Amino acid sequence: MEFNELTTGIAFVAIIALGVGGMIATDMMQTDDVLMMVAPSMIAFGAIMLGIGVKFGEYRATN
Repeated sequence: MEFNELTTGIAFVAIIALGVGGMIATDMMQTDDVLMMVAPSMIAFGAIMLGIGVKFGEYRATN
């Protein structure tokens, strides 16, 4: 499977949506709290890890 921007974006959104949807469905927290606190932190953490992963992949491809 070749990862390009579209495939990566779809996978990123799907993983975040599954996590947020699971938290909303299990009533662990109120929906407002999940959408205002958990979702943004999941997006920020995911973006940081995606950036690190891309840079590590570039490093592995050249060395």
